Amino acid sequence: MELEDSLCNQLLIAMPGMADPNFNSTVTLVCDHNAEGALGIIINRPMNLNLGGLLEQLSLDHADQSKASSPVLDGGPVGRMRGFVLHNPHGSFENSVAVSSNIQLTLSRDVLDAMAAGSGPDKSLVALGYAGWDAGQLEQEMLHNTWLSVPASPEIIFDVPFADRWSVAAETIGIDISQMSPHAGHA
Repeated sequence: MELEDSLCNQLLIAMPGMADPNFNSTVTLVCDHNAEGALGIIINRPMNLNLGGLLEQLSLDHADQSKASSPVLDGGPVGRMRGFVLHNPHGSFENSVAVSSNIQLTLSRDVLDAMAAGSGPDKSLVALGYAGWDAGQLEQEMLHNTWLSVPASPEIIFDVPFADRWSVAAETIGIDISQMSPHAGHA
C-alpha cells in the first residue's frame, strides 16, 4: 500500500447505518494502516472503569489522583485485556509509535507508571482493546460507505466530551451526521 493511501491519523466515523453494535456511533482513530491491515482505537466509548481503578488493579495504589476519575475507554472488540494509551508526545516510552506529530500510541506499562507517578503526558486516553482489520478489509468497508474518514485532531481526541465526538468529528468537514440516512448508496 502506498503511504498516501494510508488512513493512519484519520478518524473513522461510523455511518448511521452501522449494524455492528461494536461500532455503532463510534469514532475510531486509525493508529496504523498498511498492506497487512489496520489498527485503531475507539475514542468515544467510556467504560464503567476509571483510571484510578485500573491503576489499582495494576498495584499502583498510591497513584497521582489528578487523573484517577478519568474513564478508561472501550478501545474496540479485539484484545480487550490489552491496554493502549493515546497521548501527546512526552518523554520516551518503551513501546510507542507516532500516529502523528501530536499523537502517540504507547502499548507498554511504563507510560501508566509515569502517569501514576504524576509525571506522564499532559493529555492522554487509556483504552482496553482495539479495532483491527485484516489486509484489504478496511478498504472494502470504506468502499461500502461504512465509515466517514476525517483528519484526526488532538482537540477531538483529548478535549471534546465523549458524547459529542461522533457529531463534532463529522462537523469538521461540514457534515451534520444526525441528518444522514442510515442507508448507504453510491452516486
